[in-house]
Amino acid sequence: MKRLLILIFAVAMLAPRLRADEGMWIPMLIGKNIDDMRKNGFKLTAEDLYSLNGNSLKDAIVLFGRGCTGELISNQGLLITNYHCGYSPIQALSSVEHDYLSNGFWAANKSEELPCQGLSVKFLVRMEDVTERVLREVPRGSAESVRLKLVNKASQELIDAVQKEGVVYTAQVKPLYYGNQYYLYVYQEFTDVRLVGTPPESIGKFGGDTDNWVWPRHTGDFSMFRIYANAKNEPADYSPSNVPYTPKRFLKISTQEVKENDFTLVYGFPGTTRQFITSDAVDLLVQQSNQHKINLRNIRLSIFDRYMSQNDTIRIRYASKHASVANAWKKWIGETIGLNRLNAAALKREQETMFQSWAESNSERRSRYAALLPAMHSLHQQLTPLSLVYDYRQEAINAVEMLQLASRLDALVYKSLNPATKADEMKRLRERAKRSVRQFYKDYSFNVDVEVCAAMLSTYAAQIPTEFHPDVLMQVEQHCKTPDDWMRFAVELYSQSVFADTLGIMTLLSDFDSTTAKHLLTDPVYRLHRDFEAMFEPKVVRPYYGIQDSLQLLYRGYVAGLMELHSDKNFYPDANLTLRITYGRVKGFEPKDGVVYAPFTTLDGVAEKAAMLDVSDYRVPARLLELHKNKDYGPYAVNGKIPVAFIAANHTTGGNSGSPILNAEGHLIGLNFDRCWESTMSDVMYDPNYCRNISLDIRYVLFIIDKYAQAGYLLSEMEIVN
Repeated sequence: MKRLLILIFAVAMLAPRLRADEGMWIPMLIGKNIDDMRKNGFKLTAEDLYSLNGNSLKDAIVLFGRGCTGELISNQGLLITNYHCGYSPIQALSSVEHDYLSNGFWAANKSEELPCQGLSVKFLVRMEDVTERVLREVPRGSAESVRLKLVNKASQELIDAVQKEGVVYTAQVKPLYYGNQYYLYVYQEFTDVRLVGTPPESIGKFGGDTDNWVWPRHTGDFSMFRIYANAKNEPADYSPSNVPYTPKRFLKISTQEVKENDFTLVYGFPGTTRQFITSDAVDLLVQQSNQHKINLRNIRLSIFDRYMSQNDTIRIRYASKHASVANAWKKWIGETIGLNRLNAAALKREQETMFQSWAESNSERRSRYAALLPAMHSLHQQLTPLSLVYDYRQEAINAVEMLQLASRLDALVYKSLNPATKADEMKRLRERAKRSVRQFYKDYSFNVDVEVCAAMLSTYAAQIPTEFHPDVLMQVEQHCKTPDDWMRFAVELYSQSVFADTLGIMTLLSDFDSTTAKHLLTDPVYRLHRDFEAMFEPKVVRPYYGIQDSLQLLYRGYVAGLMELHSDKNFYPDANLTLRITYGRVKGFEPKDGVVYAPFTTLDGVAEKAAMLDVSDYRVPARLLELHKNKDYGPYAVNGKIPVAFIAANHTTGGNSGSPILNAEGHLIGLNFDRCWESTMSDVMYDPNYCRNISLDIRYVLFIIDKYAQAGYLLSEMEIVN
């Protein structure tokens, strides 16, 4: 009886922590959720969301760039996403003479739209469960290395078959549930994408780092692009003869009032979650990894801030870099606070205790599952010291931009030293290196990087055990005892390097051969890069990834056990930058005692922050304040106020930036752009009392386009419903 009670308690404790608002669901399988969605107010069908044979709402959604979401809002290829998603291409198009960051940009017509070099968008054509085909040739119990080779072989065969279909598609096979399932994703990629319009930074990033990850929020976080295609409506490289793309589907826009408890749906490409990790992994994250990464980014941000505040050229060059560094920095702080508040590691340990009891309750389960958690615990003990050095490699050494540049030349150097390398391959590598170097120096400051280098090397030397110090660092440490010593070393290092001279490095690359490569090997910056990598590779990288591979195998078994234990539950896989659906209601929340957050903000809050808080993050254009003062709102006000943002209990993460927020009829009512700071632990553990996504109200977008930017001609492309 005692054992039976333990098992009953185990099942109760281990039941997946799913709530009505939790989950990142596979669109192809959304029919499993449709009854629950309808109970929450959804009025469409599963076929409306994802259709195998016809067009559906998924055909209006794109993977924007390398990790955001965008959506089509007209039949002329007009696309909207977040301002921060478009920030990098906007910054790349900006200069002191054409400062689109400070002033914004609005093309008066299609001929004025600006091509964005290197920017692409992908439409998901279809997804398919290919688990059986991927694992068909994998013997049960095979070694992980054997399994991986067979999985890769089968996956490549599936990708090759897609590429023979006669249409230019790209494809990838991705694992779900740590490799218990595999899905094929087929995409159509467009590379001619042009900037149509963007508000100034003071609107698109209103609140800046001060408000990042924070509610209440008043950020006009949107930018607009257009997809171009050839005359056959197919993907094509940029050409003046290309025409606006005609999509299979675009989203209708609703200007109806958004109310508390309204149904909302997010359709996008969430990046990474880790809901199944064990208590040891949570401890490593909270007690070590986040703390050190936060500190290292603190140092970098303070250096960036000082230089950017003093020089407009550096401000523009480092705008995107600063935003990227600050975003993860603040997220890690909130994530740590949230996981500690939930006592997440202790909750995980309770669940693991119950899982172990279930696994040991009969011989078959004992043979399959009982050894998993003890083995994972042992591996995490080995991983912890390596993880510290790995984090410092990523966040300290690789944060030095000159060392990043040196690493980009590795392939060219070693191919040059190989007599078997063909001339055409050398030419290709030289041209790629020259393009990379030109792009690097466009957004680079020698003074900023020298100071970052000094700070990162000194911090690494102080925090990392000496067994992980390369010989060159050991030599430098003998002479560098103070911050000034490290700064003098960094200045001397850079001044003696060919990398410090743009003309010098470009001349070097123009006729790069084995003799040049041997010369570069003696360059002090390149030698520092290579000495670090020569130490990292055998002592850190290989064992670190070896342990991660072993953990991957054990997690596969652990998740399979959870799914067996709860075979009646509807599990969702971790996010992996593939298209997902999440849904929930518009809701406020209470982040701490005595504080209650309403779910809506308005333009009144923008004016209040601008008037009361004299900080750069809250400075807004005079024209916006004038529109507010005169209540010149056009048709976009609700009860005499312009709505700006709202929060809802949707389960989102990075990659969901720019995702459409749809109402019960499938109409666009907002753009997802953030989570509340109290929600950032949702990548590991979801809490319905705190987890809220932050969305830009589409009526604020229309107001900015029409009344502020006076670009109302764009509205004529859209289908706006009341």
